[in-house]
Amino acid sequence: MTIAPNLRNYRFWLLTAALLSLSVVFFHPQTSAQVSLYRLVFVVDITRSMNTEDYQLDKQPVSRLQFVKQALRQELLKLPCGSQVGLGVFTERHSTLLFEPIDVCSGFAEIDAAIAALDWRMAWAADSRIASGLLSTLEMLKDKDQTLVFFSDGQEAPPPNRRYKPDLSPVKDKVKGVIVGVGGDQLAPIPKFDAKGQRQGFYKPEDVPHRSSFGESDLNPEKIQGYNARNAPFGSEAATGDEHMSRLHESYLRQLAAESGLQYRRLSDTDSLDQALQQAEFAKPGTHTVDSSWRYAGLALLFLVMVYLK
Repeated sequence: MTIAPNLRNYRFWLLTAALLSLSVVFFHPQTSAQVSLYRLVFVVDITRSMNTEDYQLDKQPVSRLQFVKQALRQELLKLPCGSQVGLGVFTERHSTLLFEPIDVCSGFAEIDAAIAALDWRMAWAADSRIASGLLSTLEMLKDKDQTLVFFSDGQEAPPPNRRYKPDLSPVKDKVKGVIVGVGGDQLAPIPKFDAKGQRQGFYKPEDVPHRSSFGESDLNPEKIQGYNARNAPFGSEAATGDEHMSRLHESYLRQLAAESGLQYRRLSDTDSLDQALQQAEFAKPGTHTVDSSWRYAGLALLFLVMVYLK
C-alpha cells in the first residue's frame, strides 16, 4: 500500500494546521484574566482661571483645562476593561455629575467625546468657591462606592474669607480619592473672553475682586483703614492685589485634602495621572474576559510562513 504523495509532504500538514487554527478564530474564543479594576469619578474645575496657559503640549502653550482633558483621554486608554469612569464639573459653589460611571471599553467613545467637549462656557456662574464645591462633591458621592478625582488649581474667586470657611469634617473619610493640583508655581495672566467666547486679552487688576466683601472681615479691625463695623467692615480703601493673575495654590489644596481625608497629587505631565489613580487603595480585584482569537490567528500565520521555508 502506498501513501498519497501529498500526505508525505510536510507542507500539506502545515496548511492543514493553519486551516484548523484559523477556523478556531471564527468561534471567538475567550479567556478570563484577573485584573485590578477601578470605579472613578472625574470632577473638573471649569472656572476661568483654568484657562490660564501654563502647560505645554507639542511645545505649544495650552490651558490648564486643555491639559487636564488630554491627560484624562490618555488615561482612558490605560485603564483595564471592566473599570468604570464617570464625569462631572465644578464651578461656583457646586459640582454636578454629567454621567454615572460606565465601562471604559464599551463606553469609550462616549466618555472620550464628553471629556473632549468640556469647556469653561459650561459654567453656570463666575464665582469659584472650591472648598464649597468640594464639600458638595463629597456629599454627592458619600454613599456611593466610587473614587473621586477632583481637578483644580485651587484659586478661589473672590478670595476666601477664613471666617466663613466650609466645615468638611462631616464628610471626612466618607469618600476615597484624590485632589489633583493643576497649574504652575509662577503667576500667569488669565485670558479674558467675551460673551461669544472670543478672546479679549487678559484680565486686569480692575476686572476682579482682590478680597472678599462678604460678611465680617477676618482681619483685625485695628489694622483696617476706615473700618466701620456696620458700613465698612472691610475698610474704606480699595483693595489691590494680584488676583487677576493665577498660579497653583498647592498649600490650599493640600489643606483641603487633609480636611476631607483625600490624597493630594500634582499634575506635572500627562503621565503623572497614572501614579495618582492606579493605586492599590483605589483598586478592586475583578475578572475580565479577554478575546484570545489573536493567538490562533498568529499560530495560523506561523504555519503559513513555515510552508515557504525550506
